Amino acid sequence: MTKVTPFLMFEGKAEEAMALYCETIPGSNILDITRYGAGEDGPEGTLKLARASIAGLDVMVFNSPVHHAFGFTPSVSFYIDCSSSEELDRIVDALAKDGGFLMPPDNYGFSRRFAWLNDRFGVSWQVNLA
Repeated sequence: MTKVTPFLMFEGKAEEAMALYCETIPGSNILDITRYGAGEDGPEGTLKLARASIAGLDVMVFNSPVHHAFGFTPSVSFYIDCSSSEELDRIVDALAKDGGFLMPPDNYGFSRRFAWLNDRFGVSWQVNLA
């Protein structure tokens, strides 16, 4: 069966990011984690590869032991529809901490409440009041 899964590559922060996403977004949980073993490229015991269900969407996260000259870009983002203003505010507050807004929470005409931000890991999120 062919399946497409988002794959997020971090440099040492994959476990921290995955924990934030699973704690912040309702219906999310860690599915499995593989850790670096002795003699592998990454620090022994640290997260190597994991899968999480983020509100039902399977996402893979990877800790690359190699430094890359690229990071995340807002041209690809996760889009969240929230059921209440309170839920939107809670999610936005958690994801925006130490990150930055592309569009702060507001009424932009196409939505009565919407925010677009990059979290502290550089991953982009669009959060909308459905």
